[in-house]
Order: sequence, then structure tokens, then C-alpha cells
Amino acid sequence: MSYVDGFVIAVPTANREKFKQHAESAAAVFIEHGALSLAECWGDDVPDGKVTSFPMAVKLKDDETVVFSWIIWPDKATRDTGMEKVMSDPRIQPDMNAMPFDGQRMIFGGFEMIVKA
Repeated sequence: MSYVDGFVIAVPTANREKFKQHAESAAAVFIEHGALSLAECWGDDVPDGKVTSFPMAVKLKDDETVVFSWIIWPDKATRDTGMEKVMSDPRIQPDMNAMPFDGQRMIFGGFEMIVKA
């Protein structure tokens, strides 16, 4: 079954278009290196929590928006090989495609898909 990389980040709201351009450029690189699809979702209804929440997890500031993203890979082996190629691809390097957000507050992880409906 497919393998998924998931991400939650805080993006300065004023950087929405910069982020979209960054994500579109990066998406092409991920697809070229084996990803099946990629989604970048701009937060629209992301409530604060009392115990935990997306805003709390990324230490969201007043002038930022939560972005929830995922990359679908055919399997973990393709993801491992593809991610290695993506990370060394010059088009993804900060001098070519700078991240318009604080990468230190990015939450990410790889997930084995166990149910797909």
C-alpha cells in the first residue's frame, strides 16, 4: 500500500503567494523523483486547542496561517530513494527555492497507509 509523508507548518499569512510558488516548484521535483501526488492546504478552519492543536504544535503567531501538506508515494522504498534524490536536487536548495516560512517549526513524519477508502 502507499506511503505518506505528512507536514504541518506555520507560514506568514503575507507569504501566501510566495509559499504557493515555492510549493509548486517543489512539487514538480517530488513528482519527478517518484511521488504520486502532493497536496498543500492553506488553513481555513484551524481552531486553537486547550490541550493540543495544529496552532499550538507549530507555535503559530498572530500573523501566520497553518498549512497542512502531504506527499503520496507508491511505497516506502520509492519514498526513501525519492526523498534522497529530492534533498540533493539543486532546485530544492534554499538558494534556488527559499522556504518562505520557519522550517524549524515544521512537523513532519512518514506514515504507512493502513486504510484507504
